[in-house]
Amino acid sequence: MSDNAISAKGKKSKKPLLILLLLLIVIVGGGAGGYYWWTHHNQAAGDTAQVKKEVPPAPPVFLALDTFTVNLQNPDNNPDRVLYVGLTLRLPDEENRNTLTQYLPEVRSRLLLLLSRQKSESIANEAGKQQLVQDIKQTLSAPFVKGQPNLEISDVLFTAFILR
Repeated sequence: MSDNAISAKGKKSKKPLLILLLLLIVIVGGGAGGYYWWTHHNQAAGDTAQVKKEVPPAPPVFLALDTFTVNLQNPDNNPDRVLYVGLTLRLPDEENRNTLTQYLPEVRSRLLLLLSRQKSESIANEAGKQQLVQDIKQTLSAPFVKGQPNLEISDVLFTAFILR
């Protein structure tokens, strides 16, 4: 055989080898890229889940008030209608708690005035108690000093409620 025949035969045998090598490189590269995407994607999802789990909810902020005893209004002017109520305020943050504590005498005064205006028939049922909660929130959310922002009261909890 001549040198041309041998070189032509060598070129033909290298072509399938090159195609096979390129195909192998593409497969390995695709696999590596897929592996990288899979681990990076799952790690990012795991980090997000960890961040959500690691941030605990803020602890509740409560302000317990001393109990109130007030005479209630009634149609027959019977002074024996008395309300004994204990309240705890649930607040969104310490800032509201500090403000309410700072103005505690005015808080108690507003609540005493509000409670003494109640009628025994209106607060004897569940709907009346819920309305009283809304009235307390509204009464205490008003600023104590001109220019002060409104306070936020998350909830009013009854710790004692005796109506006689």
